[in-house]
Amino acid sequence: MTKRLKIAVIGGGSSYTPELVEGFIQYYDQLPVSELWLVDIKEGLHKLTTVGELAKRMVEKSGLPIEVHLTTDRRKAIEGTDFVSTQMRVGMLEARALDESIPLKYRVIGQETTGPGGMMKALRTIPVLLDICRDIEELAPNAWLLNFTNPAGMVTEAISRYSKVRSIGLCNAPIGLLKWLSSRYGVSPDQIYAEFTGLNHLHWVTRIEIDGENKLPELLQDREGYSASNVPQHGWDPTFLSALGALPSYYLKYFYMTGTMLDEQLKSHSGNGTRAEVVKRVENELFELYKNPHLQDKPKQLEQRGGAYYSEAAVNLMRSLYNDTRDIQTLNVANRGIIDFLPDDAVIEVNCVITKNGPLPLPITGLPEHIKGLIHAVKTYERLAIDAAVTGDWEKALMAMVHHPLVPSVEVAIPLLDEMLEANKAYLPQFFRD
Repeated sequence: MTKRLKIAVIGGGSSYTPELVEGFIQYYDQLPVSELWLVDIKEGLHKLTTVGELAKRMVEKSGLPIEVHLTTDRRKAIEGTDFVSTQMRVGMLEARALDESIPLKYRVIGQETTGPGGMMKALRTIPVLLDICRDIEELAPNAWLLNFTNPAGMVTEAISRYSKVRSIGLCNAPIGLLKWLSSRYGVSPDQIYAEFTGLNHLHWVTRIEIDGENKLPELLQDREGYSASNVPQHGWDPTFLSALGALPSYYLKYFYMTGTMLDEQLKSHSGNGTRAEVVKRVENELFELYKNPHLQDKPKQLEQRGGAYYSEAAVNLMRSLYNDTRDIQTLNVANRGIIDFLPDDAVIEVNCVITKNGPLPLPITGLPEHIKGLIHAVKTYERLAIDAAVTGDWEKALMAMVHHPLVPSVEVAIPLLDEMLEANKAYLPQFFRD
């Protein structure tokens, strides 16, 4: 008899949830979900109710025997579950707005997953995720935790270093690139091989083959290239890309084009406000749509959110783990010698073969010498920030901040850190013990 699966979604009131539900319905024959538990905190109950009712209507339309449960009781949702998916935002969009705006006062990039903003998100999020992991260890020790709470690489590394939970990190950037390549060349994704090398939001694509034919050189000449809705579109200099010899993640514009990106952020902040405020407007529109009792499908407008395809990536991974498919996906996993200059327990973003026992990272065939320094520097910052999140050690937090490549000096790092910690005080009790 086929095993019926229980899945818990932490942050079930997220605007992304309808995409996740759509995936469960579409692939039910390969992933027989019997119970879907959508979990949120009391402050997010109104969103959970709205999204949850839409999820129920979607399942009802499908005619599938999937029970949808809405709850604020996390432990009840986790108990006996097969998969836990995390898509939460500690501090909600109000905290993200601070992450993006405070660094700009110091003429430092303000972004929710990298730089000082990403660090604050990690400090708020890691203790909460580790608390969830303690529940999983007790109530569902064999479950897989699929984390796409940002900063995904850092959160996944904290889980792997400080808990016993089987965890894998996901990001929408790799699947987004494959969809772009698929559209550009008019081929299906299984005809494409793209080798990802690096860290979450700090990766380079060092091989791109379509049906075995090398397409990287022509893509490096593309002046516009691939970008995303939450990162302003600036074309890469093709002479730079040719010298780099790899297709950089769009987040690398913050490192390679810092001045341009900072100017764009300052201009946008004075006009449209932070990206968080833009997202809040999009989310409000989505939730108005979700409230429509006649809506029974994921609305097209959801693709305007910067994280489109996150949920598709999560469903793909669950299907592959459950069915032992041995296909290749790009994931955040422990290094274990793949990148030889990083610690074994450092989490990296690379291609993996998916088995029922978990992902097996593939060896990297191309790692240009000139990108190693940036990988090492950012991983050093990440490990310091993870330890600071767990311990509440101000000195570790300072070392993390000052060693991030986007922070120019100690003179900036100390007041910036103190202001951001104070602004996040409600979510950072580990730093404000009496």
